[in-house]
This record gives sequence, structure tokens and C-alpha cells, in this order.
Amino acid sequence: MRSLSILRPLYALAGLLALLGVHGCTELSRSTVDAVKMAAKGGSHRATAAEVAARPYYQMQVVSRDGSAVLILGNIDGAREAWYGAHQVVVFTEHGRVIKTAGLRQNLDAIQLPADDPFVRGLQTLSAPVDYTRHEDWSPSYRYGVPVHARLVSAGHETIDILGTPHDTLRIDEQLDAPVAGYRATNHYWVDPRDGFVWKSTQQIAPGFALQLLQLKPHRVPAP
Repeated sequence: MRSLSILRPLYALAGLLALLGVHGCTELSRSTVDAVKMAAKGGSHRATAAEVAARPYYQMQVVSRDGSAVLILGNIDGAREAWYGAHQVVVFTEHGRVIKTAGLRQNLDAIQLPADDPFVRGLQTLSAPVDYTRHEDWSPSYRYGVPVHARLVSAGHETIDILGTPHDTLRIDEQLDAPVAGYRATNHYWVDPRDGFVWKSTQQIAPGFALQLLQLKPHRVPAP
């Protein structure tokens, strides 16, 4: 089984070290450097509870049809989080939704969201189906500005297990339809019913290519 990434690990480490040089040597940055050194070994890996507990940094497991890897949080800019893996793999998220990827076999290069983004309000507030349209850029086929209609629907409560710990969640299904690309799919989000934090998700990055994201040691901002 191939690993998630396709580029060289040295570039990932060098790029992150440069980024950390700009943001200063915080506790997060020091642990991130150690994490990227570890992640640069590559390979397909699913974390255990003991491994996650032993490491001081925020961790997220990402699984695709090519394999699995544990990514570490390397940068936070408002709601935007950058999760780094081996071989220059980066997954950018906002409010639990993937907004950009790099280093994968297929990538989401950019996403344009509506002003009234339901993810900003919080998926836990969903009381009826919500429709919206976004525009996505995909590579390597260079399909840019593709309109994607999305419908969010609550599928009720579900208990999920993360490293042996049960979590009560609301499952939200997101039905995607992009007629100009001949593309239909469904994303799934398992969110905390109290604050909408996305513990787990399955998200289509590009047509025919999905990622499963699982928060192992999450970065959570306390609700105001």
C-alpha cells in the first residue's frame, strides 16, 4: 500500500522550519519540529492511544485509499489550521472542513465559500436541510472554479470510538452535486452537539478521491 504522500520528506521539514522561524519558537513550534522529523519517515501508519498520549503535539489521523498517516498541527491562523505529514503533505482545515491540500495524488487547490457559510455558524445548529453553493479548484487536472452545490442534512445522533474513548456526536451528511463535472458524492461529519467541533469526517477532496479525518489529540478553542 502506498503512503498518502508523493514528495520528499526533506522539503516538508525544511519548509516547516522556515515557517517556524517566522512565528517564533513556541511550545507548539518546538513539538512540531520533533513531530515532522518523526513524520518524515513516511509509511502507512495508524496511531495507538499510547502513541498519541506520549506525544505533546496536536495530532490528526488521515486515511485515503492510498494509506494512512498521522499529521501534526504546524500552524494556526484564526480558524485556519495547517496539518503536516511526511513528504510535504499538508491538509488545511477551517471549522473541520478541508479547504486545501498539498502533496496528495489529487488535491483541492482552493475553495470559495459563501458569505453565510453554515460551517461558521456551527453544524450543531442545523435544524433543517441547508443548501449552499461553493466553487472548487482541483489538480492535477486543473479544473478551476467548478460550482458545487451542497446540501447539509442532519442524520441524528451517533456514538463514535476514538482510540477506545466513546464520543456522542451528531452526524451531518453533506450531499454534493457538480453537474458541469459529472460529479456527485456525499461527505459525512461527526460533530460535538455542544459546540459543533468536528471529531471525525469523510470528505471528498476531488472527484473520486476522499479523505477520512479523525481527531486524535485535537486543538479546541473554548466556546465564548
